[in-house]
Amino acid sequence: MLFSSIIFLFYFLPIVLVVYFAIPRRYLRARNMVLLIASLFFYSWGEPVYLFLMVYSIFFNYFMAIQIFNEQRRGGTGRKNLLFTLIINLFILGFFKYFGFLMDTFNSLTGLHIHYTALSLPIGISFYTFQALSYIFDVYKKTVRPQQNPLKFGLYLSLFPQLIAGPIVKYRDVAEQLVYRETTKEKFGQGAIRFMFGLGKKVLPANYFGALNTGVVGLPDSKSAVVTAWIGAVAYTLQIYFDFSGYSDMAIGLGKMFGFDFLENFNYPYIARSVTDFWRRWHMSLSGWFREYVYIPLGGNRVTVPRHILNLMIVWGLTGLWHGAAWNFVFWGLYYGVLLVIEKYLIGKYIAKAPVWVQHVYAMVIVIIGWVFFSSATLGKAMDTLSIMFGVGAPAFINMHTIYLLRTNILLLIAGVLVSGPRPMEKFRKLEERSPILCLVCIFAILVLSTACLIYSSYNPFLYFRF
Repeated sequence: MLFSSIIFLFYFLPIVLVVYFAIPRRYLRARNMVLLIASLFFYSWGEPVYLFLMVYSIFFNYFMAIQIFNEQRRGGTGRKNLLFTLIINLFILGFFKYFGFLMDTFNSLTGLHIHYTALSLPIGISFYTFQALSYIFDVYKKTVRPQQNPLKFGLYLSLFPQLIAGPIVKYRDVAEQLVYRETTKEKFGQGAIRFMFGLGKKVLPANYFGALNTGVVGLPDSKSAVVTAWIGAVAYTLQIYFDFSGYSDMAIGLGKMFGFDFLENFNYPYIARSVTDFWRRWHMSLSGWFREYVYIPLGGNRVTVPRHILNLMIVWGLTGLWHGAAWNFVFWGLYYGVLLVIEKYLIGKYIAKAPVWVQHVYAMVIVIIGWVFFSSATLGKAMDTLSIMFGVGAPAFINMHTIYLLRTNILLLIAGVLVSGPRPMEKFRKLEERSPILCLVCIFAILVLSTACLIYSSYNPFLYFRF
């Protein structure tokens, strides 16, 4: 079930809200139970069999955290239990997500043709596995005490607003909210507005730019051209931002509607002035997770230069692999690892002294190239696309189809670039202060347009659904 679907918007969410708020706020346990049941139902909607995997993950990590805590109380370290928990969680993630990738790689290296059955990927498994691991690590480090109530821990791990696409929520950030949280009219209203904005970003610009990119990727070689390839790459760059940040906005908004405060996941990444700056703004919950639980334990930057470079490459190789079971994702992660090393030790100080527009163009060209690796079906396909973008093997620099694409899409591409920055939201906040009624009209218009698009269009992908 997607947030951007008719069944969620007009059936699931209204029913959950009515039942949740029908319970007096003093009965928070009952409200938590409603959310837990709703979350498990939400998760089981597509493939009910994977509900057992979610329930197993809840109880396994719940009991192992208590086991680690009790062992440390008795004077032990808890390391064996930590290692066992880590192995089981990663084995489950690896089996469902990387089994086919490993078999394909093995077959290609050995020349064998071992047959296997591809497994469907449980939705959100990368996200809730990382949440479980952050909880286990924090219990081990004594940053938090283990949750004694399995239902509260189950709610933390399965909470439907952020279950399938994040943001990755650390237990310590919501522990108190599982016990007490405010659900005021003002907070509900803020959450509803945030949700509507996210819905609009996901359904309107993301789907539009996605369709544009799909059309460019599907062109025959005879119609390809340098500028056409760049149009497709820019369209995907806008699609993935509006798609993923829109979903994060919806998750944060839904959380507020139920009284939860989730941390931000995006901070206008396309205004970045360097690769380092971009990754401080994009998918911040994932970057923070790798920094805290992988990069810093490896030694961070408080090591020798060669070891620091190795640490960065390990982190970014794992970041790429987390995003997808294919070599193009691994290459995408290492691509950023190499660039971050280059910025850190070679060109960072020169970039910082360059004019702002140069910094911005530099960052965005690198990001757009990176998304080509990310969006392509294979690493070879990514290289073919990049070759055309840079004029190698392209039949033309520009052709009639390119002109048609520019004439029909240039204004919307420019609008997408502008809307991806902070100015539109700043304008909306000023308008909200001056004319709340007009703001409500705008929000209602977003809902109506989004609903119309969902009803009349069959194109409604969600790029991070596979993670």
